[in-house]
Amino acid sequence: MDSYTLKSVSDLPPPFRSIFSFRYFNSLQIECFPVCYHSDVNMVISAPTGSGKTVLFELCILRLLSRFISEGRFVHVKGMLKTIYIAPSKALVQEKLRDWTQKFGSLGINCLELTGDNEFYNTRTIQEADIILTTPEKFDSVTRYRIKDGGLSFFSDIGLLLIDEVHLLNDPRGAALEAIVSRIKMLAHNPEMKSSPLSCVRFLAVSATIPNIEDLAEWLNVPVQGIKRFGEEMRPVKLTTKVFGYAPAKNDFLFEKRLQNYIFDILMHYSRGKSALVFCSTRKGAQEAALKLSQTAMTFGYSNPFIKDKEQQERLREASLSCSDKQLQSYILYGVGYHNGGLCLKDRSLIEGLFLKGDIKILCTTNTLAHGINLPAHTVVIKSTQHFNKEKGLYMEYDRSMIQQMCGRAGRPPFDDTGMVIIMTRRETVHLYENLLSGCEMVESQLLSCVTEHLTAEIVQLTVSDIARAIEWMKCSYLYVRIKKNPEHYAVKKGISRDRIEKQMQEITVQKVNELSHHQMIWTDKDGFLLKPLEPGRLMTRYYLKFNTMKHVMQTPENCSLEDALNVICHAEEIAWIQLRRNEKKLLNDINIDKDCRIRFHINGDKQKRKKRIQTREEKIFVLANDCLTGDPSVHDLSLTQDMNSISSNGCRIAKCMKEYFIFKRNYKGAINSTLLAKSLYQKLWDDSPYLLKQLPGIGMVTAKALHSMGIKSFDTLAEADPRRIEILTGRKFPFGNHIKDSLLSLPPKVNMSIEENECHRRGMSKFVVTLTRLSQPLQSSKRHYADMIVGTEEDNLIHFHEKIRVDEFSSWS
Repeated sequence: MDSYTLKSVSDLPPPFRSIFSFRYFNSLQIECFPVCYHSDVNMVISAPTGSGKTVLFELCILRLLSRFISEGRFVHVKGMLKTIYIAPSKALVQEKLRDWTQKFGSLGINCLELTGDNEFYNTRTIQEADIILTTPEKFDSVTRYRIKDGGLSFFSDIGLLLIDEVHLLNDPRGAALEAIVSRIKMLAHNPEMKSSPLSCVRFLAVSATIPNIEDLAEWLNVPVQGIKRFGEEMRPVKLTTKVFGYAPAKNDFLFEKRLQNYIFDILMHYSRGKSALVFCSTRKGAQEAALKLSQTAMTFGYSNPFIKDKEQQERLREASLSCSDKQLQSYILYGVGYHNGGLCLKDRSLIEGLFLKGDIKILCTTNTLAHGINLPAHTVVIKSTQHFNKEKGLYMEYDRSMIQQMCGRAGRPPFDDTGMVIIMTRRETVHLYENLLSGCEMVESQLLSCVTEHLTAEIVQLTVSDIARAIEWMKCSYLYVRIKKNPEHYAVKKGISRDRIEKQMQEITVQKVNELSHHQMIWTDKDGFLLKPLEPGRLMTRYYLKFNTMKHVMQTPENCSLEDALNVICHAEEIAWIQLRRNEKKLLNDINIDKDCRIRFHINGDKQKRKKRIQTREEKIFVLANDCLTGDPSVHDLSLTQDMNSISSNGCRIAKCMKEYFIFKRNYKGAINSTLLAKSLYQKLWDDSPYLLKQLPGIGMVTAKALHSMGIKSFDTLAEADPRRIEILTGRKFPFGNHIKDSLLSLPPKVNMSIEENECHRRGMSKFVVTLTRLSQPLQSSKRHYADMIVGTEEDNLIHFHEKIRVDEFSSWS
């Protein structure tokens, strides 16, 4: 590069220079610098992973913060100008959080993480934050859930929106990203926001190489000077990529396991003695891959391809002696290791050091290593493109962004001038990853399949108040951009005019509004123009439910029993992906026949006799839920256990929504039964289970049974028990008994309820006074405990009074 083209960090104002640890920007950053730092125009940037895109985010943040520079001094007002950083994964959010907290902390900038891993935030911490780092789903849910607490109040302070890995739009999860960006665009045009930072909010979206960057630019209102496209020439090392397809196995779990048989040969052919990372979807998968590779290397004796000389062998032998993990200790001797969150910090540091020095040649790891820790390798092998999604309970393809992050670890400047990426996938998905790696995959919208739910959320949040605003919201979406370019992809006839597409979008909007109105989710006036949220729509939005699931909730029988409530969950769209597999039927049949009278509800056939054959997905879900709620399930199969976990987590959320809906309808039986079901699914335990102590951390089924057999069956009897006796009964070592006793402190304080009849009339009308008194002092804890106070009558199935009470706050209540 010619000297006159260099751009120095010293060109920035003095308060900002310490943000960067280097002296000069690279060529990509130099190209973008004038637009990033010397203008406020929106930008969209497409460049290979590892080319230095993060610095562009930081330059845009500094541009926003430059408003606080006066006479060369940085005088910052907390929370006044907000940057929102949105990334596809929690790992990427947390990586940026660590980095930016350190970098911007010297300026007094406050960074806040909004993900499922951080629940320690409230309205005040959000208001005071300068940089909010989040995922699309969490940002959407926070603004949905906290509407009453001013969920959208901080939006007016947003001056900059940073979107990392914007090609996430192409994944099913992309709909949430599209919805929140469209919401911000809508609010920015609101006349009430005219004097706020939001009115001129700036967008910066970055992506790996994609072909239709102009569509993203159109969506984000990016001018020509803000569109920056960089090719492979910007990558620090040249990457070679290979995608191999394999025949399917009986299930996804066995498919991934079988891929281990091919890894050694792939490494021999492509890695050729250089360092390699093998990405596996689970910790266990990484350990098993390392075991297989070390066993194969062992068969080579002194010709082990992962060990070059005696000096390396000796260093590995010495290192293995300081490793506390026995399995890992044996693998290290053969130049192989694994790295995951299950290792202690000392062992992790040991492995990282050995790999960076080149003593360990092959490191098997989970996808979390794709973020954060800088452990590049010459070769990257992605063993299967699927991972197990705990929330949905099934194997799913990785997000495109995750694949890109893993690929970005290949090549080690300055040690290598080339890198190698091998992706191992199913035969039918080979073309997807070839297109992705070559940058040929078009970014499409995923909003259409869930537009009803997202439109409801906008009506609930009052960003959409009439049909004209609803149509405007649709026009703010990426869907609107792509449906004009690729109508067939969205089930619209090819070749129709732009005006006809506009009309089709309006028809879709009106149709969705009419559906919501018909099912009493929203209110419309006689002309169908004005739109207002109704309670069912609010609840669907708050609990992130599918439209069809909310309809099931609203169609529940008036005298809703516990079994009725459970049946609603079994038919929920959130778990409709669960399949009834042939090899599961015998176990499910045995659970339902229930010779030992373990489960509470059964699938009945003719004449109310228990069905001998489970035949549908809904019946499978019903049986698994009942087995789970015994507290001691007979299901131990991995696939069924994963299904069961998903049923309980999704079911708990749906049951909470049902409770709120029945309270709104003043339906006493429905409210009580859905409350009980929600609590039971959360704890995976019925309320009358003999193993209630399982609710405490550290007590599993074996411990609960041991305590139960000796008469310790309740929290009260456990509180009275001697810690040493607890250890003897459970066969555990000191100080286990003390830890269990301490865990009782996390329980809500005891509350006594007394009911006194105040007035009695002949017509049957009576007046009662209900008094609640807390019997123990609340502990100083960040956790808040709430209870629902529901007063109702069974005869007419009517709720007469309801209030949510914080039980660790009131002194007495009546």
